[in-house]
Amino acid sequence: MNAPTPHTGSAGESILVQKFGGTCLDSREKRQLACDRIQEALDKGFRVLAVVSAMGRKGEPYATDTLIALAKGISPEIAPRELDLLLSCGEIISAVLMVQELKTRNIPALALSGGQAGIITDTNFGDAGIIAVNSTHAKRHLDEGKVVVVAGFQGMAQSGDITTLGRGGSDTTAAALGSALLARCVEIYTDVEGIMTADPKMVRSAKTIPFVTYDEVIHLAMEGAKVIHPRAVHIASRAQVPIRVRSLEADSKETIIGSGEDRETPWLLLRNDNPVTGITYVPGRAQVTVNLCPAGLMQQLTCILQSLADICLDVINVFPDRLSFAVAEDMAGEAVSRLGDLRDSARVQTGTAKVTVIGHGIHGRAGVMNNVATALARANIRILGSSDSNITISCLIEEEHLHRAVNALHDAFGL
Repeated sequence: MNAPTPHTGSAGESILVQKFGGTCLDSREKRQLACDRIQEALDKGFRVLAVVSAMGRKGEPYATDTLIALAKGISPEIAPRELDLLLSCGEIISAVLMVQELKTRNIPALALSGGQAGIITDTNFGDAGIIAVNSTHAKRHLDEGKVVVVAGFQGMAQSGDITTLGRGGSDTTAAALGSALLARCVEIYTDVEGIMTADPKMVRSAKTIPFVTYDEVIHLAMEGAKVIHPRAVHIASRAQVPIRVRSLEADSKETIIGSGEDRETPWLLLRNDNPVTGITYVPGRAQVTVNLCPAGLMQQLTCILQSLADICLDVINVFPDRLSFAVAEDMAGEAVSRLGDLRDSARVQTGTAKVTVIGHGIHGRAGVMNNVATALARANIRILGSSDSNITISCLIEEEHLHRAVNALHDAFGL
């Protein structure tokens, strides 16, 4: 499959957005590698805007979780506005340190907060939505030949309050600025070599996927993969800005995320003999099964689904005499308590997991579900429920067999 043609919008055809995750910045050695990647882009003639996350993970001095623990150590209750102000500090520290690293190489650079970079949000503190991106300030500095280092994960409400963008917020910052600037590409640097066919901790033979579509990555992320946030991919897809996911190492493998369009040969769109791109999973599920009266099936279904409207239901299967669905294990009790007169007939099976095969070639392809069921049966794994979309097939199984299931499916589709 051919990689997508890079974006060539005239407004920003030489702009490259590079996002560096927290584990890429938690030591001087790694920050120097990040600077190497920036220098390479400059040497190729790009103007570079770098988006940075807070350094490190829980327990390290400037990580987001560390800042939360610091504040809650004084008082467990933190107002959302003040919490966002506190959480914005980690990325700002990273931005300033990256500017200092670049200056040691005589690379002109400056740091901007999310608000200074033009990320305008609503006031939903902790999970703010972007309502506008005014990239004029950042663009001016790029045109002056500076590397602009932006603190990710944050923006500014029209009230002037600092806000944070929730999980995956730095990915979202990079995608939003890349889209506003019509960047050639958004590069996501992380601690793995691209997006894998399966979790490499689960499947030793997992490989880097060279190219995936926006839709495939969104579903991979929604079904358990943690490399990039689906919200960021949605933003990039709307602007048709490709995303590259790779590690800091110079010879890193990479995954290109795009539309799948080859502008010279569009009739070869997504030609691929393998319908499946990757396997992912979500542990910690519980299956709830409710017995129904066939005479009042539709009325009962309507009442149940309305009572559970604010609970995330998954793998919903309807039979003439019963309904089954999966929920997060810690929500099973709450779900059953809302079933009213039907709760006495409800059965809960904990210790389940969802495993999903994902691929653009699944749609309209005969035999994919048969291959899934056959692979699991050969591994002596029961399917407790299943669901599908245009590019996914999910099966609910007992979690104790999860490792075997992921490997069986990975082998069955030759990934």
